[in-house]
Amino acid sequence: MRVSRGAGASYWVLLFVAVALASLLTYSAVTAMQTGTAPSASGSQQALIGALESQNAQLQKELSAKSPQANGSIVSLDPVKIYQQDSASVVTVQGVQASGFSNSTVLGSGFVTNITGSQYVVTNYHVVQGVTDLTVTFHDGDAYPATVVGSDGYSDLAVLSLVAPASEFHPLQVVSSSQLVVGEPVVAIGNPFGLSGSMTFGIVSQLGRTISESLAGSFAIANVVQFSAPINPGNSGGPLLDANGDVVGITTAVVASSQGVGFAIPSDTILKEFPALVTTGGYPLHPFMGITSVDMDYQLAQLQGANVTYGVLIQNLTQGGPAAKAGLIAGSRTVQVQGVSYSIGGDIIVSVNGTKIVNTDALSSYLAEYATAGQTVVLQIIRDGHPMTVDLLLGTRPPAPSA
Repeated sequence: MRVSRGAGASYWVLLFVAVALASLLTYSAVTAMQTGTAPSASGSQQALIGALESQNAQLQKELSAKSPQANGSIVSLDPVKIYQQDSASVVTVQGVQASGFSNSTVLGSGFVTNITGSQYVVTNYHVVQGVTDLTVTFHDGDAYPATVVGSDGYSDLAVLSLVAPASEFHPLQVVSSSQLVVGEPVVAIGNPFGLSGSMTFGIVSQLGRTISESLAGSFAIANVVQFSAPINPGNSGGPLLDANGDVVGITTAVVASSQGVGFAIPSDTILKEFPALVTTGGYPLHPFMGITSVDMDYQLAQLQGANVTYGVLIQNLTQGGPAAKAGLIAGSRTVQVQGVSYSIGGDIIVSVNGTKIVNTDALSSYLAEYATAGQTVVLQIIRDGHPMTVDLLLGTRPPAPSA
């Protein structure tokens, strides 16, 4: 294709002007920030300027600082650095599981931590459930026999102990997951399909999810982190890391036939349960209300004659359970909505201790994060269209499955 000389000259003039304008804008932003003549930039703005001005040593130091940082950005994420500092802490968990007349090999992931001052490996309960000949393989290929010192099927957590040289242990820092926000970048390191030391990254897609796993029986695993980093079989038990390379969760599940949807047990659950797991072998303080429920919506509100379209509608009560003792009322009339049966007429839970409850996920996540068995909570409910409060003494769940 031929291009006229005049057109080519115009192209280079326009290009020069664009580059000059971009440089001027960048210089002005940095100068303003350094001299204090403009309002202080947000974390994401600082990260963007840092990417544009790589020679700004002070800004680079702030972005790579190890101090806790709640709201990272994709620009501030350094996957290479995170992998270099954390990959040696990720291990392969392997064992043998009886299956009919034959045995099968189970592979999963785990990571080293020293939350209580001693070295342990944290993994998922479903990785070690019913497994014999358990071993842990470190990043250098050295493998050692391991034993389960504590597990909790309700949270899909297990803690392993093993005897190995001190040089094998590279503990990760476990920080609170309470500061996670949707959109924050996260990194997962694990062993999908036995491919050790594999790394993926994405963002936090949502918080406060609940997932159902057979090992937890009729109870949902609550307050789960949903994220977009691709994970596969074998990733289970590996760490979910923030932009600082600190543990904010433990990868636990992926939805079959989906892409970009993974789940992790939040690190707050690990921090809360860890002392009990290593000292008593389990976690006996999961709260129990003794109800089954469904999410309120517009159609159910119309059928019930309620003035709220959010909250948790009680379907059934456990006989003699905490909710029944507190005087809560279950539904008494069955209706059909789009082919699904519901029991209406019961109480609608709309808040717990002043925290708004939008749906069943929110109720389960609140109890998982803030409540324990033996604690009294204040429920605000709607009964026959009228608000009222009820004090409820939380009970204890039946013992969880153990490894």
